[in-house]
Amino acid sequence: MADLQPETVTQFLFDNPDFLDSFVQQHVLEDKIRQWSQRKHKVQGHNPVALTNGDLIKDQRSNWKNCVQSKKWRILQDLTKDNTTNKARVFTELAACAAESVNADGHNLYLVDEQNQLFLASKSSRNQRAPTACVGRIEPRTSLPAYVAYTKESLLTNSLLGDPRFPLGMGVETERGVSAIAVPLLHGNNLILGVVELYRNYGSMPFSPEEEEVAEMMLVWADICMEYVEMYNSMMKQRKLNDFLLAVTKSIFQDIVSMDTVIMKIMNYAKKLVIADRASLFLVDTKSRELYARIFDTGRVEEHIPQKEIRFPMDRGVAGHVASTGEVLNIADAYTDSRFNRDVDLQTGYRTKSILCMPIYNRGNIIGVVQMVNKIDGVFTKADEESFETFAIYCGLALHHAKLYDKIRRSEQKYRVAVEVLSYHSQCNDEEYMLTKNVPIPSDIPDILDYDYSPWAIDSDHKPVYVLYMMRDIFKMHSQRFDLDDMIRFTLTVRKNYRNVPYHNWAHAFSVAHAMFTVIKTSEHRFTPIECLALYVACLCHDLDHRGKTNAFMVKSASPLAAIYSTSTMEHHHFNHTVTILQNEGHNIFKHLTSAEYKQILSDIRHCILATDLALFFANRSRLQDIADKGEFSWDNADHRRLVMANSMTAADLCSMYKPWKLQVQLVDVIMEEFWQQGDEERSQGLTPMPMMDRQKKNELPHLEVGFLVGICLPCYEVMAQILPETKPMVNGAVANLKKWRELADKEALEKEKEKEREKQTEETQDEVIKEPPVTKPSDDVIVTSEKNTLLPADVLDDSASDTSFLAADKPLPDPPSGRTSNTSVPSEKTVLSSQSEESR
Repeated sequence: MADLQPETVTQFLFDNPDFLDSFVQQHVLEDKIRQWSQRKHKVQGHNPVALTNGDLIKDQRSNWKNCVQSKKWRILQDLTKDNTTNKARVFTELAACAAESVNADGHNLYLVDEQNQLFLASKSSRNQRAPTACVGRIEPRTSLPAYVAYTKESLLTNSLLGDPRFPLGMGVETERGVSAIAVPLLHGNNLILGVVELYRNYGSMPFSPEEEEVAEMMLVWADICMEYVEMYNSMMKQRKLNDFLLAVTKSIFQDIVSMDTVIMKIMNYAKKLVIADRASLFLVDTKSRELYARIFDTGRVEEHIPQKEIRFPMDRGVAGHVASTGEVLNIADAYTDSRFNRDVDLQTGYRTKSILCMPIYNRGNIIGVVQMVNKIDGVFTKADEESFETFAIYCGLALHHAKLYDKIRRSEQKYRVAVEVLSYHSQCNDEEYMLTKNVPIPSDIPDILDYDYSPWAIDSDHKPVYVLYMMRDIFKMHSQRFDLDDMIRFTLTVRKNYRNVPYHNWAHAFSVAHAMFTVIKTSEHRFTPIECLALYVACLCHDLDHRGKTNAFMVKSASPLAAIYSTSTMEHHHFNHTVTILQNEGHNIFKHLTSAEYKQILSDIRHCILATDLALFFANRSRLQDIADKGEFSWDNADHRRLVMANSMTAADLCSMYKPWKLQVQLVDVIMEEFWQQGDEERSQGLTPMPMMDRQKKNELPHLEVGFLVGICLPCYEVMAQILPETKPMVNGAVANLKKWRELADKEALEKEKEKEREKQTEETQDEVIKEPPVTKPSDDVIVTSEKNTLLPADVLDDSASDTSFLAADKPLPDPPSGRTSNTSVPSEKTVLSSQSEESR
C-alpha cells in the first residue's frame, strides 16, 4: 500500500466510474457532497445577481444546483415564508433557477407596474450598461420583453438584431448577447405579471427548442409561487391588521375620557395604519349640515392640541364631498383635483400631495370624515383603502361611545348642580339653626319615659329640642363623643326632608323615635352602644321623604324609585336619604366614631330601616319567637340581637296602637285621609283599592283594626315582652284598644243585621213606593271632629284629650297569616279606626 500513488487512484476511478458512484452513495454524506460542489463552483466563479436598487442576491445556481434534486422545492418554500418576501424576490429566484437550468450566460427580470409598463426588476450581470428603471409600454415593435408581454407567449430567437417584431432587441442593452429565450410570467387569469429574459453571449451555443421548453416548465412555478406568496402575505397582513385593531380598541375604549381624547387617538392610529404624514378628522353636524373640527395635526411636537373650532359646509372641499356622497376618495395628486382647496397650503406653507379621504359610519349614517395626507413612501394604494375601511368601523363605534360618554358626563354635571341646589334648599338654614341653638336643652323632661306619653302633644317647634335631649342622652349613656352643632343641623335637616303628607311626616318620625328611646331607657337590654344609637337614629329617619304611598302603589305606578329598588322600595330610599344627609357638611353626627364603628353603625341603621317593611316582619318575628320559645335566646349572639332590633323597630313604628284609647281615636281622621288619597288615585287609574284605602268602605274599619291588632300588633308586642319584660305596657295598651275596637265592630255588625231586616220588611210591603230615608241631624251627644271626619259617639271621646292632629298608625300590610278569622282582613300597620261610627245613624 506504501507504493500506492494518487495518480494510480485517479486512473482507477476513471476506469471504474460505477465503483465511484457506488462508493459515494454508500459512504459519503450528503452535506459533504454539497460542500464539494460549492467549492467547485466557487473556484470556477459566477457573477452574482444584482437588483436594480443595487442590492446583491447570492449566486442562485449555488442555491439551486447544489441541492439534492428531491429538495429543490424547499428554496422557494422558505423564500415564500420569509416575512420580507415580495413579487420581485420570488420572480428573481425563479429567473435564476431557469437560467441555471438552461445554462444561460445571463438573465433579466422585467415586471409590470400599475401603469401597464415594464420596468427592470433585476439583472444577473454588472457588465451590462446601467439601464433605466422603465423599459417601456407593453406593445409590439419595441423590445423583446415588451413583445412577449404583449403576445403572452414565450419566444426563442437566435437573432436579436434585425427582427421587426422587436427592433430594439433586448430590454436591457448588451454588446455580447446573440441568443435569447423570453418567457412571460402569467397569473391564473391570464394576467401578465412580468417577463424573464434568458440570453447567451457570443461564443456560446444558441438556445434549442428543448431548452426553451425547460425554461417554460421551470417558470410555471411563477403562478403557483406568486399565489402562495400573495395568500401568505394576505394572511400576515390581516393578522397584523387584527393586532392593530385590537390595540386600537383597547386604547380607545379603555380610555374614553372625552371626545377630544378619542379623536386624537383615532388620528394617531390612522397615520400609523396607512403610513401617512398627517391626519384630520371632521365630525358631521346634521342640523346645520356642516363639518367641524377643533383638533388638528400640525406636524409639530405640540400636535393634536385643541384649537379654535372651524366649520365649513358639507358640500365644500374633499372632506365635504366625501361627507355628502359617502364616496371614498384616493387622490394621487391633490393639485390636479378640482375639489381640493389650496388655501390651507398657502396659509400654512405645507405641500399636500396625496390624499386618502374616507367616511365614518354609525348605524348607517355618516358621522365623520377621516382625511389622510401625504403617504410617506409614495401614494395611497387600494390595500390602504381596504385596511382603512375596516379601521373606520371601529372609529365609528369609538366616536359613538365617546358622544354617549359626553352626554352622560354632561348629565352627571347637571345632576350634581341639581343636587347642590336641592341640598341648599333641603338643608336647614342659618336662621333655623340659630333659633334652635338658642333654646336650652332641658336636663330632665317629666314623664317622657312613660309608655302612655303623647309625643303628638309636643309643639312642632319644640320637637327638635326633645330630639336633641334624647339623642344626647343616648350618646352620654356610653360616654361617646358628639358635636352638638352637628346634632342640631342633622335634626333640623331631617325634619325638613319629611314631606307634608297626612301621616308619614315629621310628627310620626318623632313619635317612633320617642317610642324607641323609651324601650332603650326602661328595659334591661344588652344592646351595644353603637346598636342603641343606630336604633334611635333609624327611627328618626325611617320614613324620610315618604310620599304617602305604599310600596305596592309605587311599583304599580311605575315610579322611578320602584325602578331603582325592586324590593322594599321606600325603605331603601329612606336609608339612602339618611346617608345623603349624613354626608352634608356639618351634619355627620358620627364623625367621632372610628372607621370600623362608622361602617358598623351604617350597617345597623340600614338593617333597622329595612325592618320597618312589614313584608319582612313576619319572617323576623317568627324566627325570634321560635328562639325565645326554645329558651335559646342569647344577648351575646349578634344574630339574636339583630332580630330583636328588627322587631323593636316594628313595635316602635306601631306605637300608636298601644297608646291610650282617647288619644288613638283622635288620630283617625288624619291617618285615614292619607289612605283614602291613595285609594282615590288608584280608583282614578281604573284600579280597585283595598278596603282600608276605599272611602266607600269606611264602615268596615273596626273589623280591619281588630284583624290588624290580632294579626300583627299583639304578636309583635308579645315577643318583645318575652325578651324585654319591661315593654309589657305595649301589650296591655294594645289589648285595651282591641277591646274597644271589638265593641265597635260588634255594634257595626248589629247595625248591618238591623239594616238587612229593614230591607227585608220593605221588600215584603207591596204597592208602596220606596222612598229614601231622611237624613237625621246629629244629636247633641255626638261630636264632629272635622269637616271631612265622620262622627263618633260622645262616650268614646274625652274633652280632656290632647289637642293633636297627627297620626297613629303606619304602613299598609299584606293579608294576615293563616289561622286568623276568615271574615277579618288585615289592614296596613298604619290603619286606625274611622271616626264615623254606625252609632251616629
